[in-house]
Amino acid sequence: MRSREVRLERRPNGSPVRDDFSFGEVDLPDPGPGEVQVRNLWMAMDPAMRGRMSEARSYVPPFELGKAMEGPAVGEVVASNDPNFVPGDLVWSRLGWREGFTAPANKVEKRSRDLPPQAYLGFAGMTGLTAYVGLLHSAALKPGDTVFVSAASGGVGSVVCQIAKLKGHKVIGAAGGERKKRYLLDVLKLDGAIDYKAEPSLTKALAREAPEGIDVYFDNVGGEHLQAALAIANKYARFALCGMISQYNSTEPSAAPRNLTAAVTKELTLQGFIALNHLDKMDAFLADVRAWHAAGLLTPAETVYEGLDRSLEAFDGLFDGSGLGKMLVKIA
Repeated sequence: MRSREVRLERRPNGSPVRDDFSFGEVDLPDPGPGEVQVRNLWMAMDPAMRGRMSEARSYVPPFELGKAMEGPAVGEVVASNDPNFVPGDLVWSRLGWREGFTAPANKVEKRSRDLPPQAYLGFAGMTGLTAYVGLLHSAALKPGDTVFVSAASGGVGSVVCQIAKLKGHKVIGAAGGERKKRYLLDVLKLDGAIDYKAEPSLTKALAREAPEGIDVYFDNVGGEHLQAALAIANKYARFALCGMISQYNSTEPSAAPRNLTAAVTKELTLQGFIALNHLDKMDAFLADVRAWHAAGLLTPAETVYEGLDRSLEAFDGLFDGSGLGKMLVKIA
């Protein structure tokens, strides 16, 4: 079996460009003892991949130059030399950015077919677990909370919004562009939505949508969004700090937030978290999302690109505002 793959050729400076990457092709060996061969069906794009393109120290090692990158993928076993897997099994791995691979069986995890395969990259995958852990544990969602979510139309944000809504909360989301604002209001049925690109002051817009203040902020963006949340937060509000995508391609530090002292005067809790450190909650999470999906309470938000050739275009969509929901590449 031959497999095409996307490789990182140099460390991006600012926003990645096409010359930072290359496409290659390899012959996959037959699986040896304890190995499986997998044909990838879907791969996901995550903002955290941008961090791994640099040499900066983080909670995961950087991508190696000249080698295929990695990312969440769902595929089908085509050959197995391990007793726990048979051809046809649906598996999840971190070996995306390629059409297929041969690897030790402990590099893949079996998934059931009770959900669409791509769901395990979205609301039933690490994206969903990130939303679940951040909202229910890091932010400690409580009855009566008003919730503000940045990047609310994105993969994580859209799941956060839906979990908060199905639990009966007032939810306000921010996203860029009228199309995304309408999605938040018409599809996700949020109580308020802000097109931050159309607002001269994000803080004033949030105050308009949440005159009673906010009790929970789920932060995917940082910068001006974090500044607005600090300004409008009620006393003892809890912030789940998931990501700061506004700064990932920046070559200069952000000036915002300029009002971090509000965390002291309002006695706020600002809790950063990494979903990988909460895998002990995976079983409870999957049980909940399966039940919510079966009851029609979770609506998958996806933007799908066809073919590995469009994977870099899909990655760009994370940052240029063109994507809605989880950015996915359908490989096969």
